[in-house]
Amino acid sequence: MNFKRHINTYLINWKKASRRKPLVLRGARQVGKTTLIKDFSKNYKHSILLNLEKSKDLRFFEDYEDVSTIKDALFFEYNISSDAIGDTLLFIDEIQESPKAIQLLRYFYEELPELHVIAAGSLLEFAMQHVKSFPVGRIEYLYLYPLNFSEFLSAIGKQQAYEQLNQIPVKNFAHKTLIDLFNTYTIIGGMPEIVQTYIANNSIADLPKVYESIWATYKNDVEKYTSNETERKVIKHIMDVAHLYVDQRIKFQNFGSSNYRSREVGEAFRNLDAAKIIQLIYPTTSLETPIMPDIKKSPRLQFLDTGLINHDLKIQADLLALNDLSNAYKGAIIPHMITQEVISLNTINNHKPNFWVREKSHASSEVDLVIQYLDKIMPIEIKSGATGSLKSLHEFIERTSHHYAVRIYAGEFSIEEHQTPNKNKPYKLMNLPYYLGTKLPEYIEYFVKNN
Repeated sequence: MNFKRHINTYLINWKKASRRKPLVLRGARQVGKTTLIKDFSKNYKHSILLNLEKSKDLRFFEDYEDVSTIKDALFFEYNISSDAIGDTLLFIDEIQESPKAIQLLRYFYEELPELHVIAAGSLLEFAMQHVKSFPVGRIEYLYLYPLNFSEFLSAIGKQQAYEQLNQIPVKNFAHKTLIDLFNTYTIIGGMPEIVQTYIANNSIADLPKVYESIWATYKNDVEKYTSNETERKVIKHIMDVAHLYVDQRIKFQNFGSSNYRSREVGEAFRNLDAAKIIQLIYPTTSLETPIMPDIKKSPRLQFLDTGLINHDLKIQADLLALNDLSNAYKGAIIPHMITQEVISLNTINNHKPNFWVREKSHASSEVDLVIQYLDKIMPIEIKSGATGSLKSLHEFIERTSHHYAVRIYAGEFSIEEHQTPNKNKPYKLMNLPYYLGTKLPEYIEYFVKNN
């Protein structure tokens, strides 16, 4: 089953570009990279689909030294005329298996610019360490993540819900249906194989074995992230216990009640971050643009997919019984899901969101997310409580130069006028239902322009 992904728009634009560079599609394992490009290849008259984990495909890069000969050998093998080079896609999957192939991408750009070349692979950051001359400036990147909520609605055939989600502002009559669908999405997550299994069975009963299979794949890859036995042990420990710290700020020293040192844990987390499995989300103290992450402060953990976390925590059955997931697992699941939604929008770069902190000796303030819009840093709180309970949000507003704030909650869309309780600073609060996480940039623009 092929899902409609928002990244398709970028692929079409890349195909049409007059001076396109070889495109490298990046993302964790099993987020749908191969399926996406195989489907995209239908836009070409000819396509050559290689998988460098297979020796019969890898040999083209082992046996020949220049891209012109590689192209000639491939076109001969696939019975393609040289005249058709401009309508041919060369897809090099699992390119991390050949540092030489990565290095040769620059020469496809310089010597065969008319050939459309896409490469994909997992763990590319580790393969790049073995590339003698990396093709900086000669390639471009796209990033793929698990399905976000908008893509999930399209996948399960909820066309009317999908169309309402894309209305700005969303109509209140659609709220109940959209929040119910978002709850389902939050419970199962957006891994393509999970969504496909859910569609086939219309049930979560058969999902546990798929989650186990996906997580086992990541754990089996662990040796590829490491160079010695100690590193392997640290990463295995992290992958066994990290789900218990979902959406929490962590310390590297003795993480997960271990005896591992800060340096060992930090290095392991950075490797997992590079593999896109567990990312480190750092806070900022910025009140004015640009947002500057403070990597000296404790980061928050963000996993590839919320459904995998729910499975590891064994809370999916409990979540099914809740009408409002804001209290699920100490209130951690919804903020984690919203952050996952925001990350899914970063198609052309690997930018991660930040949260805001102000740490004092006797108290601290923390705003769940901050997003830059033009010259403003927009504070975003994710909770369903009364507006008076938004203490950290109020502190941010009192210290910043603008008067806009966002709350993401279980209720309906609205824009309200309020005052901060301490300094009585007037501000406008946009209340967004949970399911609008992927629409945050568009709603922030709507909010500021209309208020």
